[in-house]
Order: sequence, then structure tokens, then C-alpha cells
Amino acid sequence: MSRTKPNIIITGTPGVGKTSLCESLVGSTDLKHLSINQIAKERECHDGWDEAMESWIIDEDKLLDAIEDEIKAGGCLIDWHACDLFPESWIDLVVVLRSDSSILYDRLKARNYSEKKLQENMDAEIMEVLLSEAREAFEDELVVELWSNGVEDIEGNVERVEAWIESWKGQQGRGGREQAGEV
Repeated sequence: MSRTKPNIIITGTPGVGKTSLCESLVGSTDLKHLSINQIAKERECHDGWDEAMESWIIDEDKLLDAIEDEIKAGGCLIDWHACDLFPESWIDLVVVLRSDSSILYDRLKARNYSEKKLQENMDAEIMEVLLSEAREAFEDELVVELWSNGVEDIEGNVERVEAWIESWKGQQGRGGREQAGEV
């Protein structure tokens, strides 16, 4: 079955603006927001809470089974800090959001992250861990890096992704999963 709407992963270190971008795109497109953290809790796709890491221990197989039909139907904005567990055949674009380290630090501090969790996420951002994972898991033409330091960046990112979606839809009308152009 050919999809008529793309699936887009919005990924990045916690605090870079994944949820904000997804919520803005939901308001301006016909795509739906799949918050993986929320789905993991609601559909019990986890093996409990990790106190040391201050996060859910995700059962990736259970998670993929829980969302497979939704994603195969298309039209999903997948909001999570990881992307390498999703089959490439499900995904049309991977947006890796990035933030300046001083801005990200302030955002994470405002969330009252423990010093350990704050430092772990800062290190991941500085070392470009999620960008590297995306580039290893998906073809280069599917991965785009966008900055998310302020309102202007978010607005620009929304416009760029909206334009990409329209281009993708046009490509589908011409017969296939081709690169829909630059984001």
C-alpha cells in the first residue's frame, strides 16, 4: 500500500524543541504527532522506570508493534530522542534538531534535570550523538540537520518542513518514493 502522507522523525537531544516543532506542524499540516514517550507509557511499551537514568526503559519490539499500523498508514510526526530503531522503509525524512549548548543548558536546567542527566544530554549534543545515529541508520538524503535556538528558528523550520511535505506529496503523485528535495 502506497502512503499518501509522509512519515517524519523529529529527533534530537532533549530540550532542542522536538515537541514544539511537532505541535506547530500538526497545526499547519494534516500529519499527526506521535510522542514516543507518551505512547510508551500509555500502551505499556516499557519494562519500567530506570531511576538512575530518570527515564522509561523502552521495549523497542513492543513499541514498534504498537505503532506499526499507524506508521504504515502514513502521516506521522514521530517525536523521540532516538531514530535508529525505526525501519527505513517506514520513514521519509529524519529531522535532527540541534541547539547551541548554552541555550540547551538553560532549557534543561529549567526542566530541573539532575546534574547527571543534564550533563549526559549536554555531552550527547556537543558530540553530535543523535545526528551521527541518524546518519548511520538512514540514507544521507533522508537526514537533515536544523537549528532550533529560538522562535525564528522554529518558524523557519516549520516553513521548511511544510515545503518538504508538499514536495513529497507532489513526488508521490508522479509515482514513487523519490527524494522530495531540500528541507
